[in-house]
Amino acid sequence: MRQWIAIGAAVGLVAVTLPMLRKHDVELAGLLAKSKIETNGGPVVTREVTPPPLTDVDLTRIDDRGNVAIAPAHGNRRAELTVVPKYQRAAMAFMRQGRVPEGAVVMTDIKTGKVLAWASYVDQGALHDVAAEATAPSASVFKIVTATALVEQAGLGPNTKQCYSGGEHSITARDLVDNKKRDKWCATLAQAMGRSLNTVFARLASRNLDRGALEGTAQKLGWGQDIPFDVKLAQSTISLPEDELGFARTAAGFWNTTLSPFQAANLATTVANGGEMIRLSIVDNVKDEDGEIYRGPTARLPLKRVMSEQTAQAITTMMEQTVESGTSYKSFHDRAGRAYLPNIRIAGKTGTLTKPTPEGPFYTWWVGFAPSDKPEIALSVLVANGAKWRVKATNVASDMLRVYFADKDAPGVRSPFDTGSRARR
Repeated sequence: MRQWIAIGAAVGLVAVTLPMLRKHDVELAGLLAKSKIETNGGPVVTREVTPPPLTDVDLTRIDDRGNVAIAPAHGNRRAELTVVPKYQRAAMAFMRQGRVPEGAVVMTDIKTGKVLAWASYVDQGALHDVAAEATAPSASVFKIVTATALVEQAGLGPNTKQCYSGGEHSITARDLVDNKKRDKWCATLAQAMGRSLNTVFARLASRNLDRGALEGTAQKLGWGQDIPFDVKLAQSTISLPEDELGFARTAAGFWNTTLSPFQAANLATTVANGGEMIRLSIVDNVKDEDGEIYRGPTARLPLKRVMSEQTAQAITTMMEQTVESGTSYKSFHDRAGRAYLPNIRIAGKTGTLTKPTPEGPFYTWWVGFAPSDKPEIALSVLVANGAKWRVKATNVASDMLRVYFADKDAPGVRSPFDTGSRARR
């Protein structure tokens, strides 16, 4: 089991949402100064109020019992959400059934940026929004960042071949050195992504990237940045070490970065959109006792391009290996090798790290989108287990995608809730 040394100070929540978006979301910043603005599908404040309309929207208390998901806001205000109740209920049910101590599921519509599920689950202790926090290590999800840098900065691709040895649970200085006698296995970069081969990423990064290239790519993809959204979010963090070994370990996903489930979903949405980051939104409207005071976006809102379309396609090709033959294969196929989502191509990335204590937490991630050739939804799942566990993030992700595509009547796909459905594991 790979070991994670906790990063020094805990990540604090970023202090503000709309007023601090500035150049990233100029339209939203303007909402605070005008009672009503005309936008091309952007958000609108329909009546000026104090405090601003989105103040205190509480996504830990989503009511998904009706046809519309609702969250309480400041005072007597009520926020109607873009969340689809059936997907929200499914996400909470999977974590509850799996006896997950803490976890989160975020699902987005790739075309519009609307959040379809925002499930934050805490089995014990004080309720908090796991989906908005960035206290979990990025783990091997960070390989997406490293792969992006290798493609854009070093000109590598899915078919780049690297031989390797060691690195399953840790990376040592010896693992960074090519050695024909020790290196008994070889893999392409795509295979390394699918099977999460640490040594391949560590060697390629140490040989082809410098600190500035990797950190710059991470920042473009959202690490260390305030990403526009409707509620307060913690920044995903990165702190790259100066030494070669520490750098290589970070590039492989071992150290020095954290990730929020929101940011993970944002990353998957960005890759699925061909490298263009769009603004995600979860609030459809806000009302007080006198009526509507805010109306959410009605159109896709591009923010910026963070990678080329060619790079996004290369990353997609790599991520497809995760489900086809890599670390998620068992979760997406039954014991006879039959796919739970036949004829649907899926791009994903798993991550696994644990704190150096017997009790955990034992973190697992699944981040991806589907169909990978004609993307509809992006999904991030974080599960923080204890020493004993029943499900990992990859299991929950498989189930969530089955719920979605069964709901869309995809041929051959059955929801895990169907009584005749094949066993997941």
